[in-house]
Amino acid sequence: MSDDLELETLALRTGIHRSPFNEHSEALYLTSSFVFDSAAQAAARFSGEEPGNIYARFTNPTVTALEERLAAMEGAETCIATSSGMSAILSCVMGLLSAGDHIIASRSLFGATVNLFNNILKRFQIETTFVSATEASEWDAAIRPNTKLLFLETPSNPLTEVSDITTLSALAKKAGAWLVVDNCFCTPVLQRPLEFGADIVIHSATKYLDGQGRVLGGAVLGPRDLLMEGGVFGFLRTAGPTLSAFNAWIILKGIETLKIRMDAHAAHAMEIARWLEAQPNVSRVFYPGLPSHPQYELAKRQQKTGGGIVTFEVKGGRSAAWRVIDSTQLISITANLGDAKSTLTHPATTTHGRITQEARDAAGITEGLLRIATGLESTRDIKADLARGLS
Repeated sequence: MSDDLELETLALRTGIHRSPFNEHSEALYLTSSFVFDSAAQAAARFSGEEPGNIYARFTNPTVTALEERLAAMEGAETCIATSSGMSAILSCVMGLLSAGDHIIASRSLFGATVNLFNNILKRFQIETTFVSATEASEWDAAIRPNTKLLFLETPSNPLTEVSDITTLSALAKKAGAWLVVDNCFCTPVLQRPLEFGADIVIHSATKYLDGQGRVLGGAVLGPRDLLMEGGVFGFLRTAGPTLSAFNAWIILKGIETLKIRMDAHAAHAMEIARWLEAQPNVSRVFYPGLPSHPQYELAKRQQKTGGGIVTFEVKGGRSAAWRVIDSTQLISITANLGDAKSTLTHPATTTHGRITQEARDAAGITEGLLRIATGLESTRDIKADLARGLS
């Protein structure tokens, strides 16, 4: 296959390994194990001398198809699929780091990621320093001799802060550390972090890659020597945060329409963001596609569009924010994002409700903050639904 295919073609034509039945749609291999022709072949497979499937905890043809497709789309050498976005982050960290290592992470992260770094990893003597997503000087000042990993989301959840990947990549290389970028909000359609110097890309495939809120999934992408021989695959093989074949098959189907969906999500988000800026009861709108966004110029360089997530602050704090949510009749009240249906959530009491008040304050997550993941409904209807609680 040609090396210069466009991304929407890669999303349809890579990772295809047809069985003897010569099916058109990718096959779904629902099996826990695979048989061998002989004892010698079994030994060769287990030792790694011969490629092939062994056991579905770490080898499955449907999962492999997804891994190859995602790797092609992100421009990565290899991909390791996992059971969820959080298990992708866990596999990356546990596969590459050891007790005594140090992480620098953005303060502006998904709440579960903050808890993973701040609470769980600390029990294994892996310490994390949290810094501003946008101030490179804070990252530089936080570097220690034992710093092994820099971790960020860009745009961030929920305030859509945009980090300068190229600048942070240079800092990571100077420190002898790896730069890991969670690309969940943009997907490879809108941003390819490896092209800006990131070492590893993380995905929650649960979100836009599936696109219809059906299944969980995650992925770690990057250099083959770092992920396959460097420990991440070894962690997956032993610990088993495995993506099921069925979920991989569903995500493969979702990815086929990813380009079309992301373009539509972004177009709708831009229209909603502009409309929200004109609402008298909205004090601020956060969207990378708006000139009012603090990192607007950087977003234009790193991202193809502003993406599908709009965060806004309403006047009146929690009661006013909850009134907007409870007044909706169309938009789904759920913390998930990346769905074809628009979703609305109050980050301070949902996605970031389990982190400390101090951490929420530092990340700028106020009681009046709302996050809408714009879906594919009519923007007229989305506006009318939000207007009920904003008026």
